[in-house]
Amino acid sequence: MVQIEYRRFSPADVEDLVGFLTGEEWPFHAGVQEAAAIRRRVAAGFYDDAENRTFWVLADGERAGLVRLYDLGDDTPMFDLRVRRAWRGRGLGTAALSWLTGHLFTELPGVTRIEGTTRADNRAMRAAFRKNGYAKEAHYRESWPAPDGTCHDAVGYAILRRDWACGSTTLPDWHDEPS
Repeated sequence: MVQIEYRRFSPADVEDLVGFLTGEEWPFHAGVQEAAAIRRRVAAGFYDDAENRTFWVLADGERAGLVRLYDLGDDTPMFDLRVRRAWRGRGLGTAALSWLTGHLFTELPGVTRIEGTTRADNRAMRAAFRKNGYAKEAHYRESWPAPDGTCHDAVGYAILRRDWACGSTTLPDWHDEPS
């Protein structure tokens, strides 16, 4: 069984972050990661300040993933979750989503819901959302540009604090339009 831990990112980790983000392909994340841009973002607080917190996902002591929580001053924060290729398909994303959901609801009492968006073809992330009680709330057609110029559909999921607290999932009313 894999031992998973979460350790808060420190600006002293900047070179490890640069290596992590530039050393892998991130097929479901937009934009190319450039070392200088990552360093500028760290200096500007993009990864750790009042509105942002980032955590390393350690699997058996190895930096296997990264969770960035943002919009922390809002009642509906969002997140970015990345799992290194070598660790994909092993349940790490599902475990990290469970952890970040509990962390946000426990540490920030003003949070009423958590949102996340992924590409429609990211089946693993969509499964992780469902396994963690998140409900699909949106489908954005041709809204996620890929490096090759194509646009993919994106899907939005969210979990309500009350659903998390009681282990249920409240689905949106998809039939609220007049016929």
